[in-house]
Amino acid sequence: MQNAQIPALGRLSPRSPSGPAVAAPGRPGSEVDALLLRVGQGDAQAFEDLYGKTAARVHGLARKVLIDAEMSAETTQDVFLALWQGAAARFDPDLGTGMSWIMTVTHRRAVDKVRSEESHRTRDLTWGIRNRDVDYDQVADAVIQRSETAAVRACLSTLSAAQREAIHLAYYAGLTYLEVAEHLGIPGPTAKTRIRDGIKRLRTSLQEAH
Repeated sequence: MQNAQIPALGRLSPRSPSGPAVAAPGRPGSEVDALLLRVGQGDAQAFEDLYGKTAARVHGLARKVLIDAEMSAETTQDVFLALWQGAAARFDPDLGTGMSWIMTVTHRRAVDKVRSEESHRTRDLTWGIRNRDVDYDQVADAVIQRSETAAVRACLSTLSAAQREAIHLAYYAGLTYLEVAEHLGIPGPTAKTRIRDGIKRLRTSLQEAH
């Protein structure tokens, strides 16, 4: 799989400084602290410097949580836009380092992105099943009939951890069998077997829940 490029932000709307920039105390992380404080004051140059120093780590954390390259890039951009649009003004250097604060913001954004995708997961699972094994269309139909996220989660919880991870990567993250195998470090046939066995188990669970 190709690694997603860290997204470059477009031209930002100018902001009027609300006061003089404040320097952070001289301690580890103080450079990022100072940049955050200046960004909170509307300093565009500070924003560019902050982006250059922290974007790679922000994108790395987003990718670790989301896996999906496109969503990770979008989340990275969302984080920095939020900082520019006022979130940076809420940073308090007395409560922790700027880098830790940014990573906390990133983690929350990534988790929110995962949650916002919950309503689409049934659709993704349906698409994946229908485009891989026609024999399992009845599973897709059952999932559609039980479209509530809680019901889908309950069925997924009946799978083994290995099956659940493989299905998540294949149907929720959109990876192919070979990409799932590469991601998990297992042979392609093993990945395919885990996914097929997991689908069979899902069918049984859905039939039992009916």
